[in-house]
Amino acid sequence: MYIYKLELKNFRNYEELNISFNKNVNLILGKNAQGKTNLLEAIYLSQIGRSFRTNHDHEMIQFKKEEAKVKVYVHKSYLDTSVEILLKTKGKTAAEKFIKKDGKNLKQSSQLLNNIYFVVFSPEDLKLVKEDPEKRRKFIDRELCQISPQYLSAFNDYKKTLTQRNAYLKEKKIDPEILDIWDSQLAKYGAIIISLRDAFIKDISKYSAEIHSGITDGAESLLIEYDPNVRVFDIFDEQEEFLYEQIKKSHATDLKLRTTNVGPHRDDIIFYVNDVNMRNFGSQGQQRTCALSIKLAEINLIKEETGEDAILLLDDVMSELDLSRQEYLIDTIKNNQIFITTTEMDKSILDRFLEASVYHVKKGKIEKK
Repeated sequence: MYIYKLELKNFRNYEELNISFNKNVNLILGKNAQGKTNLLEAIYLSQIGRSFRTNHDHEMIQFKKEEAKVKVYVHKSYLDTSVEILLKTKGKTAAEKFIKKDGKNLKQSSQLLNNIYFVVFSPEDLKLVKEDPEKRRKFIDRELCQISPQYLSAFNDYKKTLTQRNAYLKEKKIDPEILDIWDSQLAKYGAIIISLRDAFIKDISKYSAEIHSGITDGAESLLIEYDPNVRVFDIFDEQEEFLYEQIKKSHATDLKLRTTNVGPHRDDIIFYVNDVNMRNFGSQGQQRTCALSIKLAEINLIKEETGEDAILLLDDVMSELDLSRQEYLIDTIKNNQIFITTTEMDKSILDRFLEASVYHVKKGKIEKK
């Protein structure tokens, strides 16, 4: 699987762009704030119609423009595909989104699932181990949403229910029967999320352990564990019932704090290297190796789950890795199409990419070298 063409109009700082890409390696060079990450964001948008940078679609429309368009063309082993996304301003802080796949209108962005797969790796991901739990949950959600339609559906329903329940908790008068409706819905969707997260983290831990051992020449063993907000059950009905009971028990606290305190929106994951918690006691080098391992493990997991080689988007991350980790990364991803953005590339790395296409970005304009 690889992207062979991209068309943009009024997207971020790109007024108009029509560009073809190398099926193997694409090096995107340029100074900061010129549009390198915007290019990757546009590409990523074709996955499920979401940005990896913002939850606000209107931010992607160029300033003072009414609409923006992204169209991505992808070659797949059995059938080529195209995804077109049109964003139209709706007031000052909102946008409508219209999606086409292979020229046909889609009613929901979830209809893009199982079509194109990406793994994004940025300097922020290198901080995954030591950052706050929200960043680690976002990592889990982003990956599961692209490989599991069931997870995407439950995740969207859970978020909507959580927002409604939290809004209701801020009312002056609370009707227990109405609150119970939100409780049961949270338990239903939350149980699905917990079950799928538990299975995902077990799989990603297995792949990460193998990669981490390779990076450290067998000197370190990595274990990634799910740190759920509530106990995990193997049987779904038991999970839903237990989560419902825990939400009920939290009513007094929820009413006092005016927010929901029990559920998978409070989950976390923990990284252990040689049985040591990396969040609290790991060196920066160890934390980065953990992050690199889990990102590379995503590629293997997507391959196993879908049969496709994910497209890898490396956003200004090469300069954050030492030479040995850069080389390990390059050797691991040689079968995938790669987009690498950077301000400058080490000559030893450039020598590894002799057949790469090189693009220079300046103020939303791209020139191929």
